[in-house]
Amino acid sequence: MGAVIIYWIRRDFRLSDNAALTYALQSGKPVIPLFILDDVFESYGAAPKWRLGLGLEHLKKAFEKLGSKLILRRGSAEDALKEIIQETGATSVVWNRLYEPAIYDRDGKIKEMLEMSGTEVKNFAGMVMFEPWTVATGGGNYYRVYTPFWKAVRSRDVAQPLDAPKQIALPEVWPKSNALEAWHLDRAMNRGAGVVRPYLCLGEEAAQKRLHSFIDKDVAHYHELRDVPSLAATSGLSENLTFGEISPAQCWHQGQRALDAKALGAETFLKELVWREFAYHLMYHTPHILTSNWKPVWDAFPWNTDETHPHVIAWKQGRTGVPFVDAAMRELYVSGRMHNRGRMIVASYLTKHLMCHWKIGQKWFENCLVDWDPASNAMGWQWSSGSGPDATPYFRVFNADTQLQKFDPKGTYIHRWIAELSNTPTQSAQNFFDAIPKHWKLSADMDYGEAIVNMRIGRARALEAYQNRTF
Repeated sequence: MGAVIIYWIRRDFRLSDNAALTYALQSGKPVIPLFILDDVFESYGAAPKWRLGLGLEHLKKAFEKLGSKLILRRGSAEDALKEIIQETGATSVVWNRLYEPAIYDRDGKIKEMLEMSGTEVKNFAGMVMFEPWTVATGGGNYYRVYTPFWKAVRSRDVAQPLDAPKQIALPEVWPKSNALEAWHLDRAMNRGAGVVRPYLCLGEEAAQKRLHSFIDKDVAHYHELRDVPSLAATSGLSENLTFGEISPAQCWHQGQRALDAKALGAETFLKELVWREFAYHLMYHTPHILTSNWKPVWDAFPWNTDETHPHVIAWKQGRTGVPFVDAAMRELYVSGRMHNRGRMIVASYLTKHLMCHWKIGQKWFENCLVDWDPASNAMGWQWSSGSGPDATPYFRVFNADTQLQKFDPKGTYIHRWIAELSNTPTQSAQNFFDAIPKHWKLSADMDYGEAIVNMRIGRARALEAYQNRTF
């Protein structure tokens, strides 16, 4: 086939602002785009794995528009790369970096293996605007608190996004590819796939439209309305950032454009992008944030770890009797997403009112969120529980009822998602019963029960557990 270059795709499902792809094209060699369904992706929960497949479908079409192809292989990343190199005679492999500890270490070993066999390897910054090792305190340490981190990076230059290619050099002969549909990445979603599908924003083109629409219409009021769960006042871009259908740099520069135009909510939007960045930096520097308490002093805290506990089941099913919690949990099951204010409420309720371990929530979100992101999910849960970095005071316990009065005083959000609270339930509320597993045996004509844990009693119990403990 002659000398070709392999572009190894991971979570960078876009053609624009893609450093590895740009380098491959500039090499002048024919480019083979390759995605490997390795053990990392195989481990994904139901919703993110399904969303992965839909993203690949759109990426495949994007390459086909340029006359190219997306080659799909399944198995060990190391073995798949060896096979493709042997089949094609490829002399180079390029990829954009990922920062999850296990992946980062594995990629380093693959790079060493390929270079020892005579293959050129290049990798590039990916998923973040600032590489984790480039941001440090005056003492040379990583930042443990968000606000100083924000101040350290807010004035830094972010590289201008790269243009999408207009053409791609093609190999004379293509290697064999798996069929995407044969992977059955939607299998674990079961009947929920049809319910969640209308809520998705798929592919690079749709992501760009979503970004520009947000900047043009909504960012001006973002700082005021972002906490109102009944409004579509957030960017919604987490889904696209997760799979790299848009880059953080592209979002940053559009946010800066809005800031220069005096849009009042633009700085808040930029801060949210940096909050995501902060999560990635912490994951890189303190990888235990993914699997254990970021603050080890919490290891002895008496959280419930029994996932079969009736309170945990009620929480997962949106049947706690606390309307804000239940509405958010049902939104998750119907749309694959959850409003950010809802995420804080359900996390606080699980870890404080129900005294359950944050890992239970982390695992449930990993299975249900189409915008699941390992760094953001882990930091969000640990932030809410008090065991993580830059947390609200651990003794601050959100009252879901007063939060509801503040952010949904007319009950718009609640009635959108909880069928039992209305004589004429919305379609979205009824869809919950179409999406859930049949063995839950729930229906819209069931009575809406009392709170499984009273707000006042739950708060008092949490504070009693905190008493006499040094955090």
